[in-house]
Amino acid sequence: SEAAIYEKLSDICISMKSEDYLKMPDLMMNVIAINLKDGELKKYKKLEKELILSLEDTDIVASNSAVLMGKLLQMANGAVYDEDGTTQEIHKEKLKALEDIIEAANGKPVLVFYSYKHDLERIQKHIKDTRVLKTAEDIKDWNKGEIQVLLAHPASAGHGLNLQAGGSTIIWFGLPWSLELYNQANARLYRQGQKENVIIHHLVAKGTADEDVMKALKDKEKGQSELLEAVKARVRKIKGGNEHGRKSI
Repeated sequence: SEAAIYEKLSDICISMKSEDYLKMPDLMMNVIAINLKDGELKKYKKLEKELILSLEDTDIVASNSAVLMGKLLQMANGAVYDEDGTTQEIHKEKLKALEDIIEAANGKPVLVFYSYKHDLERIQKHIKDTRVLKTAEDIKDWNKGEIQVLLAHPASAGHGLNLQAGGSTIIWFGLPWSLELYNQANARLYRQGQKENVIIHHLVAKGTADEDVMKALKDKEKGQSELLEAVKARVRKIKGGNEHGRKSI
């Protein structure tokens, strides 16, 4: 089916990545494995298996598979909303890893993407001197190098924001399922005009749904890349066999 789809598309479209026609900096993808303690992982596995987790004075309940996945990803990040909407902290392992990366940056600006509101609140409490991306003033200050840690949700920073002048390091505190959201968020720094090599850190809790999301993103990227390469190969073939010099688009 893939071959048939590529064949149908080959003479009516062409798509290229930025790397195909722009001078781009080097890109390093780094996956940082986060090890949960036995008790923390036990709570995660209990909710995953039984769809309910009893804490000291509240319960975490997953009514269906979609809700379960959401709560498991929350727990992988370190906290989860209970039935009353109150944040219940499970662990601080990602916060510690985030702090280590920021310290290792030695003052170099970092852009941190978070997933949930409680992620944002916990990061702000744990890490000093952060700024949340909200206004044009935040963008201006970041690009002037006046913000060391900029916090953003990928849905609010996915398109049209030029942040490449302010830094070259991204940290994913929590991962989205959407490849488009993921790629567009990364493109805020990895884009034309970026003068530094870009590094993208992914905090992935071992033995959790984080690993599933990371794998899904890689698989989607692989499929998309294969499609683009197949289309480009077909275009080259058409151009090579065009005896009349017509342009193939």
